[in-house]
Amino acid sequence: MTLTPSLKHKAITSIAWNSIDKFVVQGIAFVISIILARILMPADYGLIGMLAIFLAFSELFVGSGFSMALIQKSDRTDVDYSTIFHFNLVIGIISYTILFLSAPLIAQFFHAPQLVPLARILSLSIIINSLSIVQQTRLSIQLDFKTQAIISLVAVATSGLIGILLAYKGFGVWSLVGQILSAASIKTISLFCFNKWVPLITFNISSFKQLFSFSSNILGASLIASIVNNLYSILIGKMFTVRDLGYYTKARQYPEVISSTLSTILQGVTFPILASLQNDREKMVSVYGRLMRMVVFFVVPVLTLSAILAEPFIRFFLTEKWMPVVPLMQWLCFARLITPISSLNMNVLNAIGRSDLFFKVDISKLPLTVAALIITVPLGLTAVVIGHFVTSFICFFINAYYPGKLFGFGALRQFKEMMPVICATLIMSAAVLGTITFLPSDFLKLITGLLLGAIIYLLMAHLLSIKEIEEVVKIIKPFVVWIPRPFVK
Repeated sequence: MTLTPSLKHKAITSIAWNSIDKFVVQGIAFVISIILARILMPADYGLIGMLAIFLAFSELFVGSGFSMALIQKSDRTDVDYSTIFHFNLVIGIISYTILFLSAPLIAQFFHAPQLVPLARILSLSIIINSLSIVQQTRLSIQLDFKTQAIISLVAVATSGLIGILLAYKGFGVWSLVGQILSAASIKTISLFCFNKWVPLITFNISSFKQLFSFSSNILGASLIASIVNNLYSILIGKMFTVRDLGYYTKARQYPEVISSTLSTILQGVTFPILASLQNDREKMVSVYGRLMRMVVFFVVPVLTLSAILAEPFIRFFLTEKWMPVVPLMQWLCFARLITPISSLNMNVLNAIGRSDLFFKVDISKLPLTVAALIITVPLGLTAVVIGHFVTSFICFFINAYYPGKLFGFGALRQFKEMMPVICATLIMSAAVLGTITFLPSDFLKLITGLLLGAIIYLLMAHLLSIKEIEEVVKIIKPFVVWIPRPFVK
């Protein structure tokens, strides 16, 4: 079973624009992060890391899973959109008020008095972001990722320049606060300008109840996932130093940029498509399998190469003061290998309206994470990260359980689908490691590693007849003039 031409065109175009959004924007953010890291100190990032979980929880309550509920509902109306818009705004204001009043307690918990003003100012981003959720959801439903790409590009570039300027002026951690707040503000204002949608002055109880019946499970699962993801930051901030948390925060940043970028692209594009196919299971499973192979094609080699080049990358770009990040980043690269695949496994459950299973799967993983932390925290920061890698791998099998049970596409079949990519990646890794070991400078190691890795991997993908390379050509063909003939069919 194949996609209809119109849906296939929409899928390819959406993935292309969503990829431009995420990769170009993340590329700019990557350059900005390097500049800021060279100016600022690890402790500055540690302070922001201490507030991350509180902001993450607040954002979850503000959104409450209603974006997915709106996408999943086939007969949505302006009343639905307006009801959720007003709900998001009210919850955003309540969340900000709670964090404002709780700021002294947060500072006391981490023994960091400077967190009081930081929390009260940075939390303003919650209210600002609450205004943009429905606007962005409407664009996603329309598969209008071109507009989202333009907005993201403007927001990241402008806010990045503001952050760099503040850092050069000596504002320290406040540079990061200024960057975050300006990015949220520019994004929200731009969404209203481009979207041309104004909410109705209404709040419909029946609409809210109908949407909440789906979104409540998403909210519950998201809360569990947020606890799992941020529990590490809380314990590291509490049990270790602010600088250690800064190292961990920076070590997470680059693997998560790669992994979450792919996850976001897939979730943003595939959820509307899979949801539209929920009544045609055979076609949906076909699309699901192809998307899975596409994820693996990208994420496995990119994160493996990132782990290999972590040491020269950190030393060359971030300087010696960040070298403790290297082993943490390497383990987190391997931990994040599986994240986009797990996201797709979970996404398909929401697409068929089974948010209850989504919630059950996520809550089942919490005891595993808690146990890993209890074991590893006394052993040091590196042990904590290794424990995170082990639990991520185990969670893959948990996430793949229901796709296997419902669609016959479980963990073993997924591993079988991955094997050609894994073989190509292993050969690429051996070639890169064997070459860069003998190079004298970090710059040469990075350039040679990237070029050689890309060439060897694409060559092996062609020799092993990995079909996804053809799909990549179809996606990028409208945006490039020349593509090597062996990859064009």
